[in-house]
Amino acid sequence: MINALKSVRLMSSSSVKQAVSELSVPVPWGEIRGRVWGPEHGSPVLCLHGWADNSGTFNTLLPLLPKDCRYVAMDLAGHGCSSHRPAGVLYSFPSYVMDVRRVVEALRWTKFSIIGHSMGGNVGGLFSALYPEMVESLVLLDSFGFLPTQTKDIPRLVRQGLDEMIEYEKTMADKKTRVYTYEKAVERLLAGNKSLTAESAKILLERGLVPAEGGVMFSRDFRINLKNVVRIGLEQSLELLSRIQASVLVVLAEDGFERMFSETEEREFTSALLQAYRDRNHAVATVPGNHHVHLNNPENVAPLVSDFLQTKVLSLSSRLTDGQISKL
Repeated sequence: MINALKSVRLMSSSSVKQAVSELSVPVPWGEIRGRVWGPEHGSPVLCLHGWADNSGTFNTLLPLLPKDCRYVAMDLAGHGCSSHRPAGVLYSFPSYVMDVRRVVEALRWTKFSIIGHSMGGNVGGLFSALYPEMVESLVLLDSFGFLPTQTKDIPRLVRQGLDEMIEYEKTMADKKTRVYTYEKAVERLLAGNKSLTAESAKILLERGLVPAEGGVMFSRDFRINLKNVVRIGLEQSLELLSRIQASVLVVLAEDGFERMFSETEEREFTSALLQAYRDRNHAVATVPGNHHVHLNNPENVAPLVSDFLQTKVLSLSSRLTDGQISKL
């Protein structure tokens, strides 16, 4: 544990107006990178971004949240400035959960909160179910914590993911990563993600591009585009959800993720998950905005998240501290 902590590097950064440090955690295939906001001894909060995004997705939200927290925003493996997984390895939710475990082990966090957007919310939900004693509170930003698959569809999707990996390995050796001008890279990102504003796209590209001869290249590993081969159904999702001990806040966007579900069965899944949260006295709220509302319009999200952290984390910590002092 001590050796792991010594290997964590924090580097100052001037790219953001407030004090932000750069995080680097060694992993067997390279490093997990990220950003750190807030006081060293603040209540720890781990922030997990969505698919194909990076830790920059929290740049506009975190400055609006309580100043007494220590926010660590990861670039998940294959995203942002973090290393790509080794050749021949697929990306999956359990692998991302293992990355979270590695990072919190290096930080020596035994109890912390999670804020997760989209895929990051699913990683946070799974981590909270597998390690319930470690997670104090969980905020899901336009995420349901789990993404169930129809049982009958699982064999087809798993096979599709495996075949895509085989084809990827056949062709990528002969391909060169495409080089863009910065302006074309912005256009490319906006074309592929309709929920981003131009300003939000530029924020994500701060960690989403690397210099190349003649321009820039996207830094993310294109294997993240391959079909996910680790699938669970609704029954397994609800069982995992029931194991979460943390207080949960679900913040949905009016024009967000749920709008992407066209099948009746998919909508039934999301309804069942939301009802399960409500049945366990967790909070579910909806705000104006689209899937990236936390980045595009953080003022719509910040009051809910701030109140939640203040009530479920900071007030409790204060009461515990006062109680400890009163015993002295």
